[in-house]
Amino acid sequence: MNRRDFIGKTIKTITATGLMVERCLAEETEDKRVSWKIPPGTKVPTKKLGKTDIETPILIMGCCQNLDPVYDRRLHRAYELGVNHLDTAQMYAEGQSHKTIAPFIKQIGDRKKLIIASKVHQTENNATPEKFVTNINSSLEELETDYLDIFYMHIVKHERFLDKEFIDMGEKLKKEGKIRYFGFSAHHGNAHELMMKASKLGGEIDVIMFKYSFREMGKDNLNKAIEACKNAGIGLIAMKTLGSIPDDGEELIPWTSKNFTKIQAKLKSVWEDERIDGIASQMGNIQHVHENAYAAITPTKLTELEKQELRNIAEKTQHLYCAGCNHHCEKGLDTSLYIQDVWRCMLYAKRYKQEKWAQYCYRDIKKYIELLSEEQLKIAMEQCPYHLNIPELFNLARGMLG
Repeated sequence: MNRRDFIGKTIKTITATGLMVERCLAEETEDKRVSWKIPPGTKVPTKKLGKTDIETPILIMGCCQNLDPVYDRRLHRAYELGVNHLDTAQMYAEGQSHKTIAPFIKQIGDRKKLIIASKVHQTENNATPEKFVTNINSSLEELETDYLDIFYMHIVKHERFLDKEFIDMGEKLKKEGKIRYFGFSAHHGNAHELMMKASKLGGEIDVIMFKYSFREMGKDNLNKAIEACKNAGIGLIAMKTLGSIPDDGEELIPWTSKNFTKIQAKLKSVWEDERIDGIASQMGNIQHVHENAYAAITPTKLTELEKQELRNIAEKTQHLYCAGCNHHCEKGLDTSLYIQDVWRCMLYAKRYKQEKWAQYCYRDIKKYIELLSEEQLKIAMEQCPYHLNIPELFNLARGMLG
């Protein structure tokens, strides 16, 4: 990355774990970005993950992006900062994530110094414990490790995945030593229902990863589910914490903070909920690693103005954000519309500039999307409490990803 004139000197210092963390401004290419300097030895804080014996850094390295299989600077820099928890999945990076993480595990030289979490996705109609086990075995082979610290059933939407056959599968995998802890990830608007059921199972679910950002805060049902899980000793990992939208509309809303970037403030808002044990964050470059790590390390809390500006963003862009509450938009229709799935694909393509990954994800739902009529999408839009323009969203996805 080309750097031109150095345009700033240190503008602020703060005390963090007895060290001074300097924030400097540097001009990079055509725009001005904040470059965060973190002194050697400073580490991201850790928390006990639910009832497990895992001490997880509160910042977790999301591995959805493409990683360098020879030597990935982001992974190594994050590790230096104490981010030793990697969150991956069989489907990440178009199925290549495990194979690119394997060399990093060898480079660290001690598997026990890393927390490796991975996920396997199955559709609710065809899911079986046997298929999960087959895919876990493949995952272990690709990662070149004997065990996973955490195994998640990925993108769980139906309560069926909390039935006895899957719970027994998790217990069996733990006894066999293939996984240490068992859980699921929930991306949709019914996450609170799944979490509440998990809290009542009696301890079989160890960890839950769920969508949680400044946009979801204050929702009564979700808040009750978080509290129930915390009381049950379930570890809670937040994902999708930036609450991004596949549109540039958010950039037009003022952000006046001199303490944090908007991204840092979004992360801080989740960390300030003490029930959350960690945040899984995709960090696409070294700049992102430093930006995220600084937010995790500094004890400075959000001001009331910063919190209000986040609420302002949520309110003014809610018509562009899919909350996943399909019980509203699909009411009276006899089919699943996959609205949040399409929305998420467009988020990858437009916001994160990951069109290949978006196309890969869209491929799994394309055959269902093609069966949907314009009339069904219009009905869904009319029923959406946030007035998301669903027909336009699907037309854009078909044109860009189909």
